[in-house]
Amino acid sequence: MTARVTPYLNFGGTAREAMEFYHSVFGGTLDITTYADLHRAEDAGQENLVAHSMLKGAVGVILMGSDTTTPEAHGPGGSFSVALGGDETHLTAYWHRLSDGGTVTVPFAKSAWGALHGQCVDRFGTSWLVNVTAGSST
Repeated sequence: MTARVTPYLNFGGTAREAMEFYHSVFGGTLDITTYADLHRAEDAGQENLVAHSMLKGAVGVILMGSDTTTPEAHGPGGSFSVALGGDETHLTAYWHRLSDGGTVTVPFAKSAWGALHGQCVDRFGTSWLVNVTAGSST
């Protein structure tokens, strides 16, 4: 049996913009369903909000997300981070794209454990940890 953990990100009205941004970072395919598509909008202001989205990135990254319909249900960032790990091939480019317009909390540099590592909060409030496997950088 195989299990998979997929981050499900909640946004306060910016899910479409955020998921399109992540699509520009990770490539692949992005499917977006609005509350209007599901006939679940409680009022006209909710029709274009994202009820569910799924990004299947080009190299295995999967993210899901939606807009919350109540402001109190959304808080940027929260008590989680999305961790990306692997080799140099894609991760350095992901780091630069994710941190652009966001806040770098740990600069992307060689770490004490030998890997390139950095942490940032992107412009949508999502915390990212990027760790390039030691010995794979060029």
